[in-house]
Amino acid sequence: MVSVLILTRNEEQDLPDCLASVSDWCDDMHLFDSFSTDRTVEIARSAGCVVTQRKFDNWSAHQNWGLANLPFKHPWVLYIDADERVSPELRDAALAAAKSNATESAFRLRRRDFFLDGTWLKHAQISPFYLRLFRPSKMRYERLVNPVSIVDGPIGEIGGYLDHYPFSKGVGFWLERHIKYADLEAKTILANREKQVPYSFKKAFTAKDFTERRFHQKEFFYRLPGRPFIKFFYMLVMRRAFLDGRAGITYATLQSVYEYFIVLKQRELARKFTTVA
Repeated sequence: MVSVLILTRNEEQDLPDCLASVSDWCDDMHLFDSFSTDRTVEIARSAGCVVTQRKFDNWSAHQNWGLANLPFKHPWVLYIDADERVSPELRDAALAAAKSNATESAFRLRRRDFFLDGTWLKHAQISPFYLRLFRPSKMRYERLVNPVSIVDGPIGEIGGYLDHYPFSKGVGFWLERHIKYADLEAKTILANREKQVPYSFKKAFTAKDFTERRFHQKEFFYRLPGRPFIKFFYMLVMRRAFLDGRAGITYATLQSVYEYFIVLKQRELARKFTTVA
């Protein structure tokens, strides 16, 4: 069997459908909540979830604390967000893979992002693979936001889809949330440069491990001038986001705007640092 972990903060709108996708097959659902002020906790408890609350500080610290302290019943954990749904195919694949004698420490799965009108962003979605099924003792996270998954042991891959609805609360909410993400991304970028965190252009394209390759790609990308325009071109032309229609083009535009938020936050933080120095 598999335990399910759901991170929340005021998710009364999306949580019921999320729980419905796991409650009929999981007997150990954990809600890790950042002191919601709506009905999130009430909904979770009525569905049989074990609720643990902790003040949110940053993504990696919060996730690492949860993996180390939550009383999971089973040796395997499937980690999902409230705006995600576990498809029946993913459910079957996860239950089949999560065996006590499995040699893997984690499994990579595919996620489908959907836009407001229900369009699957098949081409516009930048990264469809996520490490979400794992042994909690073998997993840890790094970075303040959009954390990198570090697995101690071999990684496998399973079928099925984790369906994601990032615009379920509207474009305005998405933009508001990504302004906050941009602040954390900018802090991470500047901190890595101050620490002179090494990166490899070669590994950004040749590393066999997806997580390692993704880390070096991010570090390389953050050193490029004109990043918002590069991201828009990459998504629209190289990933062919236009094949997803208006939804794909809009999503590519929003992602380039998010990248510009990060650039602006970098400049702002750099000016503050220079002034203090």
